[in-house]
Amino acid sequence: MPTKDCIMTVNKQIILDSRPEGAASTRNFVLREQAIPDLRDGQVLVRHLFLSLDPYMRGRMNAGKSYAQAQALGEVMIGGTVGVVEASKHARFKVGDTVVGMGGWQTHSVVDADAREMIRLFDANGAEHGIRCFGMNDPQQGIVH
Repeated sequence: MPTKDCIMTVNKQIILDSRPEGAASTRNFVLREQAIPDLRDGQVLVRHLFLSLDPYMRGRMNAGKSYAQAQALGEVMIGGTVGVVEASKHARFKVGDTVVGMGGWQTHSVVDADAREMIRLFDANGAEHGIRCFGMNDPQQGIVH
């Protein structure tokens, strides 16, 4: 287990290795371990805490025409993530910031922080507001799990 001051140097990635026929299975994916590169100016290292697995991802595994671009074989499977900044060479992002992005099926991502739609600070107030709107919490008791 890494210490608070330790940054992992290996990124574990789930790679789409073949196109599923029918239901996707573990045979369609491979685990790749890759060294985390040094950051360049404008980049941020994010350690992913949560991954959004959505039904549209199955359609992206196909090569045919779809409303979403097909996932490339041999690449990290795409997916929305919530993570924490572990290192930063960008003025807008600080170590410890919680961020949302499209980090994919991997433990870490190096993000060009100025790239459009790639990363943004997580707005906890907005999330709590959404939870309250759907009636999933009692302001006196906190969020209901």
